[in-house]
Amino acid sequence: MGGPKPIESRGTVAKLSWKSGPNPSPQIHLALPEIKQWYGNECQLESLNAREPDETIKVEAGTIERWNPNNDQFRCAGVAVVRKTIERNGLLLPEYTNADQLFYVVQGSGITGVLMPGCAETYQESQQQGGRFQDQHQKIRRYREGDVIALPAGTAHWCYNDGDTPLIVVNFLDISNIANQLDKFPRKFHLAGNPQKEHRSLHKNMQEQGQSLKQSYYGSSRSQECSNVFCGFDTRMLADAFNVDESIVRKLQSQNDERGSIVKVKGDELKVLSPPRTREQELREESRPHGRDNGIEETMCTMRLQENIGDPERADIYSPRVGRISTLNSNNLPILRWLHLSAERGVLYRNGMMVPHWNQNAHSIMYALRGSARIQVVDNFGRTVFDDRVQKGQILTIPQNYAVVKRAESEGFEWVSFKTNDNAIISPLAGKTSAIRAMPEEVVANAFRVTREEARKIKFNVQETTLTTSSDRRAAA
Repeated sequence: MGGPKPIESRGTVAKLSWKSGPNPSPQIHLALPEIKQWYGNECQLESLNAREPDETIKVEAGTIERWNPNNDQFRCAGVAVVRKTIERNGLLLPEYTNADQLFYVVQGSGITGVLMPGCAETYQESQQQGGRFQDQHQKIRRYREGDVIALPAGTAHWCYNDGDTPLIVVNFLDISNIANQLDKFPRKFHLAGNPQKEHRSLHKNMQEQGQSLKQSYYGSSRSQECSNVFCGFDTRMLADAFNVDESIVRKLQSQNDERGSIVKVKGDELKVLSPPRTREQELREESRPHGRDNGIEETMCTMRLQENIGDPERADIYSPRVGRISTLNSNNLPILRWLHLSAERGVLYRNGMMVPHWNQNAHSIMYALRGSARIQVVDNFGRTVFDDRVQKGQILTIPQNYAVVKRAESEGFEWVSFKTNDNAIISPLAGKTSAIRAMPEEVVANAFRVTREEARKIKFNVQETTLTTSSDRRAAA
């Protein structure tokens, strides 16, 4: 059989061999020559240069400056760099990207919301508000000059400058990290606004890198009025997902909104729930101790290799009217930690819907087991890249961070999805654990140019987390 053959996995190159003896076990060796050759293709640099930003984009309440990620130095390192200046009372609209990020605060201070799916809404207004509706949202973090902020790939966030000086932040994106499974290019996915200028710049840079983009992105005869992730969804589908009127949905899509990704907040300040500056105490998160890896003391012959996720009693999410979802990851099947894979089993009853969401850290390859569903997928340009019926026996690949919604047809729909991360995370766009629900009402109102009442409907009209019903409920309301 010859010597061990090199195997290439996401993020590493290694050789696999077997230790001889009465209890043979796998041995993994890093193949350093292969690693150098693998990364060396991007690092044929004759010289280094101190570079200024290659492009400046002016938006309503600030500027965005980009260094061209196609520069040999950035391609060698597998990174991208952006500098953002947010004027006083400016709001960076919620967005997420395909890469792990570090932010360094060069100047100024402000607040930010990191929208973590499923986290508790720990900031709540007092119940003694004279009968007025009480807002609730996820934790708001304060930052100031010199701070470093870390964000995982696919994690949405917003940012607001409540100081007296312009806020300047340098944004570092590790696009070569294993968490980025799209391509070696920084992609921003916008939850609000209509950043056409930024997307045109991105499109130009991707063409320079040789990315194969269809003519329909930009420069086609058909114009596009919006470009956030809601834009590519059918308005009726979104109206069902949020349980609101289509007129509100069109505001979510931010059609003809020319403010850019940094906007001026109405009034003198953004009114959100946040502890006073002098009393706020940030709690340090201690790193969770790693559990014992399955396989260190066991061999390949004895470790557990299977787990059933088809049993209804195994469901992690269940609604008697809508359906159920079961997940399998490295927490309940440890060998998946080695494979960097996980799985999801879903069942939707007639007209049941899985709310719009995106996969934060994995591609999803979905196989239809029974029935059929209408599925829509939206890319980072706000384009509908898939809008069709998926039925038994078909496969649909949903790339990392692309937004997706699925609704079962009359016979219901069942599927299994294979995901390219051993702890794949979904981030809903609607419902109780969604990015929208995690925002303060004022952020929603300013982001989508809606009234506080409309913002409240968008946030709270759907109380389910992942599975919801179709238009019958909204029509009855």
